[in-house]
Amino acid sequence: MPKVSALKGVSRLRRFGAPAYRQFSSGGAYPSVPLSSPLPGVPKPVFATVDGQEKFETRVTTLENGLRVASQNKFGQFCTVGILINSGSRYEAKYLSGIAHFLEKLAFSSTDRFDSKDEILLTLEKHGGICDCQTSRDTTMYAVSADSKGLDTVVGLLADVVLHPRLTDEEIELTRMAVRFELEDLSMRPDPEPLLTEMIHEAAYRENTVGLHRFCPTENIAKIDRPVLHSYLRNYYTPDRMVLAGVGVGHEQLVECARKYLLGARPAWGSGAAVHVDGSVAQYTGGIARLERDMSSVSLGPTPFPELTHIMIGLESCSFLEGDFLPFAVLNMMMGGGGSFSAGGPGKGMFTRLYLNVLNRHHWMYNATSYHHSYEDTGLLCIHASADPRQVREMVEIITREFVLTAGTVDVVELERAKTQLTSMLMMNLEARPVIFEDVGRQVLATRSRKLPHELCALIRDVKPEDIKRVASAMLRRKPAVAALGDLSDLPAYEHIQAALANKDGRLPRTYRLFR
Repeated sequence: MPKVSALKGVSRLRRFGAPAYRQFSSGGAYPSVPLSSPLPGVPKPVFATVDGQEKFETRVTTLENGLRVASQNKFGQFCTVGILINSGSRYEAKYLSGIAHFLEKLAFSSTDRFDSKDEILLTLEKHGGICDCQTSRDTTMYAVSADSKGLDTVVGLLADVVLHPRLTDEEIELTRMAVRFELEDLSMRPDPEPLLTEMIHEAAYRENTVGLHRFCPTENIAKIDRPVLHSYLRNYYTPDRMVLAGVGVGHEQLVECARKYLLGARPAWGSGAAVHVDGSVAQYTGGIARLERDMSSVSLGPTPFPELTHIMIGLESCSFLEGDFLPFAVLNMMMGGGGSFSAGGPGKGMFTRLYLNVLNRHHWMYNATSYHHSYEDTGLLCIHASADPRQVREMVEIITREFVLTAGTVDVVELERAKTQLTSMLMMNLEARPVIFEDVGRQVLATRSRKLPHELCALIRDVKPEDIKRVASAMLRRKPAVAALGDLSDLPAYEHIQAALANKDGRLPRTYRLFR
């Protein structure tokens, strides 16, 4: 059939001749006008100018009860509004560990006004809304994204969810099941990074503040009930520990809604004064957390994942309120890293130290990644690496060597690349409205104000090589925190890891065996 059609087309051309084609801009009929010259007869365009300043700065109002209301104007049909609370697992020293984990699962359940979670979701659906709750070690965040016209409904719903949850026996029992399932999933998943993060915090801050368990321990699941939850909520869900943050809303309208629903509201647990508020400052201890586990059956199938041993080594950095926070953030970017198969494999445009010095040189390492955790009173810079159990000792020495090299010479090109990458990640993340909301809420919760992106970018540009060397040298004077998961038969002693970080070359002390 295609050949017949082609023959018909040829015969038609022979009969009627080829059609006349228009000559476009490449033809001689049109004058050659360069794109840099204005078109004749077209008004001169007026382009937007950028002066490095945000015209709509974050506005903050503190209500009579201590609640802070923060807003960031942003054009668009939708808004993101939420309540951030200065609460989390770090405040559970006097309570059963795991309460914050329970509250995350119980969020957006039945309240005084809404009989079920389904009713809440249907209410949000009328305004095209979605909801979420996330808890971390130091913050609990209830958030809703919806049409801006439904702001009054959204704030009223958030106030009800936070201050008037029913916490029925049925809901608590369902939460117990959800927590058990999550703990099982945590121990079975092929990616051990969440579990290692828990372990490194446990080792770095032994039995205090951010070192307390973020996930509910199995033995506490049956012990957490409504009286326990109310006791915790009475102390930590108070207006002076809350921020109502909104992005894409008018500030006066948000303040008006806050006064209507959150000022003078009597919570479900009563209006008694907070009694046992934990004001402890994080105490860095260093240490080791070991978990012997057979990792050979973590990922089964036709192409099973190889058995690996995972090591994470961390050192104390600083809080996000200190001036050295950004040099540490730049140092974390310089370290970089990832998996041995990231973005097509090493050697394809990867320039961070953990790629150049580790993954490109040691083919047997499956992963080498840098992480930086920062809190209001402390911070932790750590490297996660994984390899075959028989090569654990060599892997640990490679990590300690990279830590020691951070206090050495800093290449200017390397530093500028890391600063550019950090600035790029900051600005790209702030393209998303929910990210702006979280940034506004967390900064106002911690400092009662917000540094705007252009201010942070200027501070990043000011980081010098000597700043990196200074913060790295101070970090290396600390005891290390070590988390180890898998077959640990060849794991060096903690004292040897500590000695390696104190050496100029980062090497482990030599050990000699009579029998091999």
